[in-house]
Amino acid sequence: MSTIWARERAESHPKEQPKLHLKHVTRLFQTPNGPLTALDDISLNVAEGEFLCLVGPSGCGKSTLLNLMAGLDRPTEGEIWKDGERLDGPATDHIMIFQELGLFPWLTVRENVEFGLRMRGVAKPERQARAREYLRLVHLSHFERSYIHQLSGGMKQRVALARALATDPAVLLMDEPFAALDAQTRDRLHEELERIWTETRKTIVFVTHNVREAVRLGDRVVVLTFRPGRIKTALTVKLPRPRHLEDPHLALVARDLLVQLKEEISRSAKEEYRDEESG
Repeated sequence: MSTIWARERAESHPKEQPKLHLKHVTRLFQTPNGPLTALDDISLNVAEGEFLCLVGPSGCGKSTLLNLMAGLDRPTEGEIWKDGERLDGPATDHIMIFQELGLFPWLTVRENVEFGLRMRGVAKPERQARAREYLRLVHLSHFERSYIHQLSGGMKQRVALARALATDPAVLLMDEPFAALDAQTRDRLHEELERIWTETRKTIVFVTHNVREAVRLGDRVVVLTFRPGRIKTALTVKLPRPRHLEDPHLALVARDLLVQLKEEISRSAKEEYRDEESG
C-alpha cells in the first residue's frame, strides 16, 4: 500500500449509509447477433459527497452505468439503492451532464441556467436569483445576457454545470464532459470543478477515458474491464488537493492505472480485429 493511493474493494461499505449502492448489477441488451452483456455483476458504493471517477476503454459500459445510476435504465439483474431506498425509476434529483451539452441557442445564458427551475415551476424571481448565484459560482456573471454561440467551448461547459447545480441535485453524473476541449481549457475546468465540488460537496460520478484526469479529480478511481464491463480495480487517491496534472506523484498513480487500462484497450482491439476477420 502506498501513502498516495490504496486499492480497495469497490463495494466496501463506508462508515455511513452510501448515497448509491449497486448490488450485483448486470445489464444485457438484445442485438441482431444475440444478447450482449454490457455490464456484469457490478457491486459498488458511492459515499455522500464523494467524487468518484469511472475509467475504462470504449465499450466497457461506462455510459450504461451512469444511465442506471440516474434511474433512466434498469438493470437486467441486481439492484440499485439510493439513500437506503431501492431505485426503480428516474431519480429526479440526479442530473446528467454529457459531452453534448444540450444548451438552447435561442435562450440567453441566464435563461439556460433557469430552464430546469422553470420546468419545476419555480417562480421567476427565485429562479433568476438562483441562476445568477450559480453563474457567479462558475465566473460567468458578466455573460448572463449572452447567447450560447457567443461563448467559448469552456464557457459553454460552465453554463451546463451552472444549469445542473441550480436545480440542487443530490448526485451529479458527468459523462466525459471535457473530452472535446483542448488541454489548456480542460485544465482550467478541472480547477473550476474541483473548487465548486469543494464548496458544494455534491456527490459526483465522473466518466472519462483519461487516467490523469481521473486521478486529478477523483477521491476514488474505478477501472472497468472491456465488455462485459466488470470492476477491474478500485483505487483511493490520497493526494492532497488542489492537484495538478504535472505533479510527479499524480503521474505515478496514473501510471499504475494506465497499465491496467491498456490491458483492457488491448482486449478491445483484439476483439475488433477478430470481428473484422470473421466479417
